[in-house]
Amino acid sequence: MAESINEVKHRIASTKSTHQITTAMQMVSTAKLNRIQKHSVSYEQYVSRVKSVVMHLAQSHLLDNINSSSNADSGKAKKTAYLVITSDRGMVGSYNSNVIREANAFIDKNTPNPDDYMILAVGGNGADFYKNRNVNVAYEYRGVSDIPTFAEVREIVKTANSMYEDGVFDELYVCYTHFINRISSEFRAEKMLPMDSEAMNEGASKDVKTSKISAEYEVEPDKQAVLKSILPQYAQSLVFGAILDAKTSEHSASSSAMQSASDNAEDLISKLELQYNRARQAAITTEITEIVGGQEALKH
Repeated sequence: MAESINEVKHRIASTKSTHQITTAMQMVSTAKLNRIQKHSVSYEQYVSRVKSVVMHLAQSHLLDNINSSSNADSGKAKKTAYLVITSDRGMVGSYNSNVIREANAFIDKNTPNPDDYMILAVGGNGADFYKNRNVNVAYEYRGVSDIPTFAEVREIVKTANSMYEDGVFDELYVCYTHFINRISSEFRAEKMLPMDSEAMNEGASKDVKTSKISAEYEVEPDKQAVLKSILPQYAQSLVFGAILDAKTSEHSASSSAMQSASDNAEDLISKLELQYNRARQAAITTEITEIVGGQEALKH
């Protein structure tokens, strides 16, 4: 019985230590979530303006045929790239498995033939998942900051644009987890390239999408100069927004996972302490019984 009690005491101490770790990690994740949400507020105001400008250009047909000179139809099968955003680390609950599962479902529906698509992986979990399954991972980026910066995104967008212009692929979708609130999120797949009117309309917000614009724009110095300035900003804002959104979801998932782990640890500690107290009571009762029995034997 003594050995059993000592074993339970050891399990209680070990579980309490685990509880301290998960509680600390939950506090860190919550702090990161609060920080990134503050960044998201200012970013949403910026990207809303950029998307509004691009949508007006699209609905005024200024984006028509802007990609006619690149990736023209050459008789080859169309290649599609999917930029899948996951985390580099674990302990984020089902965050990574959910986005990979949803991305795979979207890929299977959109590009059934494995030879017709490739993966651009942002995050180690996604990169490792696809490489372990012999999927064509044409590009991977690891080590995205807890609070992503535009400098990181520029490198990703620059690489994606170069691959597109070189004909490595013909269209690009960004697949990520959209943060709704601290208890829910949803998968999104948005077309990034080519940047034409159709793609802009797919990613339009309802208020912009439903507005009817019939006026024509006068552009200075010329149409190409305007598009050369606006479209890169749009691409960067789309990818940065997706990464920022995904990171927010990641921190939220991590916070929830650690909270759940802490709650489970508390429940286990309560059960173990109850088991420990019962074992002690049983041991004490046995000792008392032995003492009383010994005294009765001496009387006789």
